[in-house]
Amino acid sequence: MDFVKARTNRVSTLSKGSRTRKKTEHGRMWMVCEGFQFILWKQANALLTLGVSPQFKDDVLCPLWRLFLQKSRLAYTSNPMRSSKFKVGDVNTDSDSVAESSATDGESNPPSTAGSNAESASDWSGSVDASNYVSTRLKRKKGPISMTKTLALLHLALVWSREALTLSDLLRLVKEGHVPYVNAHEQLPEEMKLFGRDALIFRVESVPSHRVVHNEAQALVLFLQLPAFPPISCETLLHPELLSLRYLTDTNLPDELHLWVCRLMEQAGLADHKLHTFDPDSCPELPRYDVQTAALIVITMKLIFGLDDHTEWYLSNQVGTQDNSGEMFNLRRWYRIMQAALMQAQQRRTQDIARKQWKPKKPIYPKNKGTKCIVIKKKRIAEQVRMCFEKLSSCPAGVQEVGPSSFRFCWGDEDGSDGPSLHHMKLGGAVTLKDNFLTPSNSTYWHPGLRKCDRRLCPGTHYSEMEPTLPRSFVWLLQLFSFLLDVRPFYLYEEVLRVERLVLGTKTPCNEFQIKKKTRTRAQTRASSKTLQRTCETGGESRKTVSDSN
Repeated sequence: MDFVKARTNRVSTLSKGSRTRKKTEHGRMWMVCEGFQFILWKQANALLTLGVSPQFKDDVLCPLWRLFLQKSRLAYTSNPMRSSKFKVGDVNTDSDSVAESSATDGESNPPSTAGSNAESASDWSGSVDASNYVSTRLKRKKGPISMTKTLALLHLALVWSREALTLSDLLRLVKEGHVPYVNAHEQLPEEMKLFGRDALIFRVESVPSHRVVHNEAQALVLFLQLPAFPPISCETLLHPELLSLRYLTDTNLPDELHLWVCRLMEQAGLADHKLHTFDPDSCPELPRYDVQTAALIVITMKLIFGLDDHTEWYLSNQVGTQDNSGEMFNLRRWYRIMQAALMQAQQRRTQDIARKQWKPKKPIYPKNKGTKCIVIKKKRIAEQVRMCFEKLSSCPAGVQEVGPSSFRFCWGDEDGSDGPSLHHMKLGGAVTLKDNFLTPSNSTYWHPGLRKCDRRLCPGTHYSEMEPTLPRSFVWLLQLFSFLLDVRPFYLYEEVLRVERLVLGTKTPCNEFQIKKKTRTRAQTRASSKTLQRTCETGGESRKTVSDSN
């Protein structure tokens, strides 16, 4: 999709001087946006290596990046952003005076917008426009582009391309080092040397959270004024109907549970593809496909098994006494298998983080020679300590690193699996046939207060206050899917409440839970057995009844 009109595909020059890239002892003069474009292209190429369609880069990401440069007045504009370090010259429209941009050449840098006046750039920076991003007191300013924005642009391009990579998948690939982010500045070409202030612009030592990147992407779609995205239909792998299959498989839950997730999705009104497709008019909020799908599975588990620290264990005892064939799903057995696999996975992740090289191999040196010697000495000592640590913590000899996978766990009887597979198990112990309809044996459904708080008076989350009073089985399930998506439990809990509002349509006061918390009792608003049975039997056709009954 071409986001940028053809007549704007020219970069404006910033001086009347020589159009050749000026070189100094520290490399050629370059702009900050050139460095970010090089990093963005490296990130896109890494995704292509992992199997993303080539159209993702050429047809979506490149036009999206050009549009961002134009909207930010960094390039493709006759009114570029002014810098205090160099002056803006006249813009020539002749073909011999305007640098053409290569839309698909990811290895080359964009046409430099720095001219001869860039010689007056600060000695504290290798780039000529770092003053737009870092103050004179060496504090970061809110510049037009940042490392977090590169991830947001990648996420938007992946969603537009309808690739089977959610935001949590992208962040996991970044954390595992498959997509450059931490120390990505090391991949810049030799002529684009970094000094002083550039460290505050390009160097990052942590990966942003799911919420931060999603909010950045949401701000970008509004800033860029993007049109409606291609529809996310039920055949698209980002749609909850198919994405839930993947999460059910990863968490070793029965395949039969997928039917109930789809029924719940219909009851919540989330089956319509328009609710999963960004549209500036009908759906102005960018959907969180992964978090929303996980919330649907959590609510389905609450609906069928109760998850109130009593009902789920009662149903497990019933299955234990009635199941002679061993083909019925037992929640207690699943919990034991899943808990053991979860602890091992958490331990592996902790070890991987400990072995990760966070410090750059090529540090950004200051121009002061005395300070540079100190930096080199510290780097040499840190390298020696790292080598000693690797001998103690690295993988045993003969063990090969496994490539990236969409799944956290592996179930089956093969060597190296996390446990036996329960996908073929039946839900016969948790559902019963009533009036020719499958109905959950559990007839109650608890939930906290669902009335939304006023964000002006209550900007934070209540999860930390409510967590001690929530059922332990429910909290554990939140932690399981939080680990799966690598998000904080409160983030998933907020999405669970949002989907519950869609399903139940209730407006229970938000302080009802807090008042009863003082008496050490759980606040449980129970829906009637008749209402829940209608919800499950009709598969989402009785939303009005559910809303009216509450």
